[in-house]
Amino acid sequence: MSDSKLIRGTKLLTAATFLSKFLGLLYIIPFTAIVGQTGLALYTYGYLPYTVLLTMSTMGVPLAVSKFVSKYNALGDYHTGRKLFQSASIVMSVSGCIAFIALFFMAPVIANLIISDPQALKGNSMEDMVFTIRMVSVALIIVPYMSIIRGYFQGFQSMGPTAVSQVVEQIVRIAFILSVTYFIVGVYDGSIAIAVGFATFGAFVGALGGLSVLLYYWFKRRKMLNEQLQESTVNHNIPLKTMYKELISYALPLSFVALAIPLFQSIDLFTFNNALIASGVPQNEAEVAFAIVSQTAHKVILIPVALATAFSITLVPTITKSFTSGAQKELQQQITQTYQIILFLTLPAAVGLSLLAFPAFGALYGISEIQMGGEILQVYAPIALFFALASVTSAILQGMNRQKFAVIGLLAALLSKLVLNYWLIYSIGPTGAVIATYIGYGILISVNVWAIGKFANYNYRFILKRLLLISIFVAIMGAVVLVCQNLLTRWFPLDVWSNTVIVLASCVIIGGVVYMFLSIRSHLAGQILGSRFRFLKRKK
Repeated sequence: MSDSKLIRGTKLLTAATFLSKFLGLLYIIPFTAIVGQTGLALYTYGYLPYTVLLTMSTMGVPLAVSKFVSKYNALGDYHTGRKLFQSASIVMSVSGCIAFIALFFMAPVIANLIISDPQALKGNSMEDMVFTIRMVSVALIIVPYMSIIRGYFQGFQSMGPTAVSQVVEQIVRIAFILSVTYFIVGVYDGSIAIAVGFATFGAFVGALGGLSVLLYYWFKRRKMLNEQLQESTVNHNIPLKTMYKELISYALPLSFVALAIPLFQSIDLFTFNNALIASGVPQNEAEVAFAIVSQTAHKVILIPVALATAFSITLVPTITKSFTSGAQKELQQQITQTYQIILFLTLPAAVGLSLLAFPAFGALYGISEIQMGGEILQVYAPIALFFALASVTSAILQGMNRQKFAVIGLLAALLSKLVLNYWLIYSIGPTGAVIATYIGYGILISVNVWAIGKFANYNYRFILKRLLLISIFVAIMGAVVLVCQNLLTRWFPLDVWSNTVIVLASCVIIGGVVYMFLSIRSHLAGQILGSRFRFLKRKK
């Protein structure tokens, strides 16, 4: 794939992923207003186990299929990719049903681990948690099958089906969640627990919408795909046993790396509430803090990470092609381009969000929990850069068939999170979970960066220079934002919702203008993002 095609594919997936994450942030605002932070915590109790089981049931197959199909297509063999797709569709359907049964019947055990002795009068009850987990489990029946179709299209370096289905799935899911919770709570005066349970069922409804889009693309392109099949220059006639052996060698590490954020959040799920309650915090306050860490603050952070997510999807087949064909120069350029764009866009977003944590939380979720939410978001926001770097470095290693180092790094990261999490939360409160996440992701990124340098023979000197220049611009932007925020909060105290919106919008605009002005005038933006920014270049 040429660099221009990499950029085009990344633009499409970036737009789709960003829109999905943005919609995911937007719906949390009215959803939280309907069910409250305690209801949001209950929603998370169902969604996190579902996410982990979903990733385990797919076993990293979608990205592995993307890599597998891309490899054999590059060799002129379209038969092998089609054969794998047909067989994997059956396997994914079966694994999804198994995952559904497992989650449905394990719900009481999982609920008991989340809060060992729940007090219904002070928070969510055991029955509420079990009901929510079982409602979301139904989505596991069809989501794995849907993901295999996405992986097949991506193997042809066609990102459109994934992008469109991703957005449609999110829109349908959100529309269902907001409408069903509003009618249950607002119209029929039903319980929060019932509303949240049906909200998690939105994962199944949204998946139906996404699957419809993918099937539309499949039938639309089936003739073209069959023509490519007939034009194959070679057919390796690989037995299914050998094919799956190769696929599993890709899939297991991919699956484990894809579990990074869900596994980190799962450690929080089973330790956060129990640690805070043991330290003397009431259950309802512990659940509010958990909702902020796992949902409200986390959703905001995922917005700047959307670019990294898109890159990780695009990079696997792209780098596989460069690595397989021995195009070392092209591989080096792709790695450099990826690092630059991630640092250029994610670093200022993470720093700016941290500086504007209080008005950001207040503007998005109201001022009732602004003190706790602002404190947590202030510490948590820079983790966006860690998430982004971990995502793209793991994808690069996967494309180079060095995914075992990403797995080693993740194992070390999870071990550190598991060992430190309960103690840090018990000792310093909710931000202890955030600090444990920083330490874990720092370990994962260190291992990945070292492995890329060694096995891609990649020299980081140029990237370090870029990082220094970007950091200088971010520091200047940060100073301006701090001054702006201090002045505005004197006139618009953050004790009224409208004031938080005014302060946030003003500071974001001023900070963005400062950062882009410095980037454009120094020609950094043009060098990283493309020639369209060079029109501001001064003529000598």
